[in-house]
Amino acid sequence: MATPRKVAVVASGVTKWGVRREASLKDLMAEGGKACLDSNKNIKNTDVEGLVTSCVYPQRSGPQSHCSPLAAGVLGIQPKVYQHTDCQCESGTVGLRIVWSAIQAGLIDIGMALGFERILLPTHGEVFLNASLGMDHEWEQCLGITPPGMYALVARAHMEKYGTTEEQMAMVAVKNRRHSLSNIAAHFRKEITLEQAMTSRPIASPLKLFDCCVNTDGAAAMILASEERAKELTDKPIWILGFGQSLTGAGFAGLGDDVTDWQGVRLAGERAYEMAGIGPDDVDVAELHDCFSISELIEYEMLGFCPKGESGRFIEAGQADYGGKIVTQPRGGLIACGHPFGATGIAQGHEICLQLRGEAGERQVPGAKIGLTQNMASVGADSGIMIYGSEEP
Repeated sequence: MATPRKVAVVASGVTKWGVRREASLKDLMAEGGKACLDSNKNIKNTDVEGLVTSCVYPQRSGPQSHCSPLAAGVLGIQPKVYQHTDCQCESGTVGLRIVWSAIQAGLIDIGMALGFERILLPTHGEVFLNASLGMDHEWEQCLGITPPGMYALVARAHMEKYGTTEEQMAMVAVKNRRHSLSNIAAHFRKEITLEQAMTSRPIASPLKLFDCCVNTDGAAAMILASEERAKELTDKPIWILGFGQSLTGAGFAGLGDDVTDWQGVRLAGERAYEMAGIGPDDVDVAELHDCFSISELIEYEMLGFCPKGESGRFIEAGQADYGGKIVTQPRGGLIACGHPFGATGIAQGHEICLQLRGEAGERQVPGAKIGLTQNMASVGADSGIMIYGSEEP
């Protein structure tokens, strides 16, 4: 069996998120792709041989289907390989995996993953309907449950089983809002106090306003290249060391008897660590899927950053922040940056690349060499994880 080709990130970029404006999907495609191409002047649009787009609601918010050919036309790309993917919140990470796989297989040498979402629709009713579409239509949607309610049930279970407190969950939001102050692309760039987080209005008990991420419009893109082309295009390639994905089911049905044990995240992490040849203690910086504050806490546990049930005390002790065991959400995470579904996983990767190249400015994690992104859907039952490194494997 032939050894898989090494693949590196050679360009990446994001648009400003959270600005409510009359931007079409084509506008977002153009802005995300241009931000990526502008990050490396050695790459031209005509060099890109593969294009994978990711967007969850194009047919509702465009309205538009057949997104990848449209994006190719907007960006002046004539790809050998093209595809569109919708894997709910995990879409961007899946798009990256498809491009990475195509390069490993020798189908292309350079490919772009482009994620975008137009979700700040005119009426709240549309946003509510969109939120329900990721739920099982026959067993969850029909009961009126949306993500806040599902994650609130998980939060309550974690509190009862491990003694996790509402204050510890609020600490996640406070940390992530503080991190976003130096991120010009974030939806929110305003620090909050623990008191503000604790007294914000309830959304789904015990989750409050600041425990929840916000829907937002935005785009992000990354260009990956084979080892040979990467070394020609940049003197700072960021290598993809490992990938892991797992699906144990959809919604609560995929969680089994313990809704606080997210096997999809844990198994994806184990597979990514094994491929990369590292363990949790080797990761310097991580971008996690903090759609809700309880999500980030459980992800610490599933990824091995702390023992099961200890995540509340882990955040309280400052172990997930600068000066602690691992820096999480240096750009502000979903809670501060916002969550344009199709773009999120790619934006996470962009931040890790900035960190590993030492180009993250005020939010730079000192000496960061290995970074991890974790993206998911279905309340932790399905997840995709990528591990990046600044040193060639």
